[in-house]
Amino acid sequence: MTPEIETIYRSESRRVLATLIRLLGDFDLAEEALHEAFFVAVERWQRDGVPSNPRAWLVSTGRFKAIDRLRRQARFTPLLQGQADALEAAEWSEDDVEDDRLRLMFICCHPALAPDAQAALTLREICALTTEEIARAFLATPTTIAQRIVRAKAKIREAGIPYQVPSRDELPERLDSVLRVVYLVFNEGYSASMGANLTREDLTREAIRLGRLLVELLPEPEVIGLLALMLLHESRRAARTSADGELVLLDEQDRGLWDASLIAEGCALVEQALSTRRFGPYCLQAAIAAVHAEASSAGETDWPQIVGLYDVLLRAVPSPVIELNRAVALAMRDGPWAGLQAVEAIFARGELLDYHWAHSARGEFCRQLGRTEQACASYEKALSLIQQTPEKRFLERRLAELKTIRP
Repeated sequence: MTPEIETIYRSESRRVLATLIRLLGDFDLAEEALHEAFFVAVERWQRDGVPSNPRAWLVSTGRFKAIDRLRRQARFTPLLQGQADALEAAEWSEDDVEDDRLRLMFICCHPALAPDAQAALTLREICALTTEEIARAFLATPTTIAQRIVRAKAKIREAGIPYQVPSRDELPERLDSVLRVVYLVFNEGYSASMGANLTREDLTREAIRLGRLLVELLPEPEVIGLLALMLLHESRRAARTSADGELVLLDEQDRGLWDASLIAEGCALVEQALSTRRFGPYCLQAAIAAVHAEASSAGETDWPQIVGLYDVLLRAVPSPVIELNRAVALAMRDGPWAGLQAVEAIFARGELLDYHWAHSARGEFCRQLGRTEQACASYEKALSLIQQTPEKRFLERRLAELKTIRP
């Protein structure tokens, strides 16, 4: 496969799949058609050159491959002959290949599906995450995720869920699931669950693109807040790793590398969303990110304001992960002892015991307090849970530094 064809596959495969699902009305048939279309493309494009509209070519080829497949299977299942005839007779133009990923996102997040299935299906079908990556995001096994996806596809097929964007009256009740899934996509790109790279720009870019589409479709405060949150986080991406790919913590980042245009856009969106006074969790998280973004240095960060925003956020959405983030802010405001007490309270309830960042935070607080043995134990526990290479190397360096000063 040539580099050009590989680039087209990365940029177009999910768009092509979304359109094939709309045309064929079946997830599995569309996926098979997508793979067959690219198989043909590799052979023909290397010989004849890439067509002027590769996405339309792939959709057209995939559609005909699906029809051929149904006709072959109709010899054993006669009902498929009618499906093949209907697909062939349906009006369709290569000039009418639209971006169907927004439609696909809403069908993946249909209320007839369980919430965990909505997210898993969207991450798999729209963003091409592997079941292992999705499992890491959900703290589940790959087998469990694969079963959720299979059941979700079956539910969509059996219930005849329409492939369309909901009407404006239906949108609000469908929106929470969509926003949650978009943010999961962004988080997997912003801090990849596994692998050699800390970030996956393709996923953060895709999540932001979906966020912009949602703002255009439904400019509600929480939609605007989510887009602002993603933009503000993305503004720091270039500074989150060193030149050799090592993790750089927020207070050590070169803020000159932060993207000023994304910060300006994100802060403006935060102000727009908060001015409605109808804001929710995404707006509050965006407001916290904006306080970080507006500080010219780590030392000038308004930690009291951040702790206050976390207090409001916790009242709106009680969550041990949010509580952990508040503990970090609390330590910056009141010292590491306050942060350590907050983390210990979370552990005492039996929460976040398998979350590596909680043990890493505890290790950092203990390190700052001079509790070397406890810090080493926490870092070792975090290392046993982590699968992300740069984060693992960072913790290994922290641990090695502590072991040199052990009594």
